[in-house]
Amino acid sequence: MQQLQHQVSVPVSLEVGTHMVSLRRVCVSSGGVDRASEPLVMLWIYGGNVVNQKTGVPVAATWSTLNGYDDILTLEVLEPTTLYAFCLGSDTIDQTTNSELQLTIVRI
Repeated sequence: MQQLQHQVSVPVSLEVGTHMVSLRRVCVSSGGVDRASEPLVMLWIYGGNVVNQKTGVPVAATWSTLNGYDDILTLEVLEPTTLYAFCLGSDTIDQTTNSELQLTIVRI
């Protein structure tokens, strides 16, 4: 797992508080955006206690997914932790629409 965390994933540190995690497509040029291919991102959250608002259960480590642009994960971070993002099923840069995938984390 450590090899995946350090060589494949995109790590993001999360401080104590409520965080909304989602995906966003950023257009690099002025072409039309085709939403036929929605991305799938696997999230490994590890290192401190968090509560996934969908389950309401505090855990020290958990997996979750973001399935497309409309999916939102809300986390209550009880202790500083790290979120590791793994992009599956879609490249981070779409050459046909000249856009890229962006992981968005908003602390509320």
